[in-house]
Amino acid sequence: MKQGKRSYLDYNATAPMRLEARRACVAAFDQIGNPSSVHGEGRDARAIIEEARAAVAELAGVSRRGVTFTAGGTEAANLALTPAIAGRGRAPLIRLVASAGEHSCVLKGHRFAPPAFELAPLRDDGRIDLDGLTRSIQRSGGPIMLALQGANNETGIIQPVAEAAALVHAAGGVVVCDAVQLAGRASSAAAALGADFLILSAHKIGGPKGAGALIAASPDIGVAEPLVRGGGQERNIRAGTENVAGIAGFGAAARAALAELAHEPARLAKLRDGLAAHVVAAAPDAVIFGAEVDRLPNTLCFAVPGIGAETLVIALDLAGIAASSGAACSSGKVARSHVLDAMRVDPELGAGAIRLSLGWSSDEADVAHFGEAFAQIASRMRRGRHAA
Repeated sequence: MKQGKRSYLDYNATAPMRLEARRACVAAFDQIGNPSSVHGEGRDARAIIEEARAAVAELAGVSRRGVTFTAGGTEAANLALTPAIAGRGRAPLIRLVASAGEHSCVLKGHRFAPPAFELAPLRDDGRIDLDGLTRSIQRSGGPIMLALQGANNETGIIQPVAEAAALVHAAGGVVVCDAVQLAGRASSAAAALGADFLILSAHKIGGPKGAGALIAASPDIGVAEPLVRGGGQERNIRAGTENVAGIAGFGAAARAALAELAHEPARLAKLRDGLAAHVVAAAPDAVIFGAEVDRLPNTLCFAVPGIGAETLVIALDLAGIAASSGAACSSGKVARSHVLDAMRVDPELGAGAIRLSLGWSSDEADVAHFGEAFAQIASRMRRGRHAA
């Protein structure tokens, strides 16, 4: 076990900042110009932004003109989820359909009227029910917007975005894909996903917090009504002086994530499977969510019957391991997971869901540290239950 050290296993919440991103941020802090100014200092600041835009565009497989920088993934979702989508000959969108497992920034951050919003059910395996989606499209009476994650932040389950997009596009609709968890762990190329818009976040790939992007797959589509109004920044889509340092760090992290993509998923999957082996060895009755379908290589979501999530998260923390509940957290409190509810997981079992997630600095020592700590914790908790 790592003595006096901690193992960080919560990358899906945020990743430690990469050295490349830190250096890019620090260098940008020394650039005094406003990127909207026409003098030399302003042009230097603008060059930093455009270099980062090119890097993020390459990660998403789009033209750099498709990248609009925001303050994070949440703002990007709020910007994208609107009926006011611009495009040549495009009919107005009349309904937003979101999978029942979407992040709260999608479920709560859209600009559709309440009667024009509906949830698409998940199957028991955590993937969107494509038959249910087809029925939603048929009932809509016009083109819809579909909001569908590339991969779920709690379970790591990868969604069939391309298949769903084909259904939506055949009916003249638009697809917004939250690719925040895909980036750097699987392909986040817009063309492969079939999405019209992607959402990315810097701090999930080792960049700084406070920077994100809404990405249009094609120059033929865009957002007609900005969410943040003011000056003409970001081609009149997102007003406000750009966060030059944050954007610089985002670009550096995007370059690093793309360079690792050929080998990093396999490395992470090996580490994840090592974590799973430790879980099953210490708690043979543990349930691993999403094990039967494609998952992110870095994510393990599991529950041990009779052991509550909050208790286990605290015990792991005391043992030097940062993990999280599989449920969304608000003000540090553990809440029921709407994702597991949508998968029809038994509520008592779902209340014990724990998520471990790995990333660029994770290694075998972290896996061994978790294995030793979890074995001791599980044994202690089981003895306590039997004594009670």
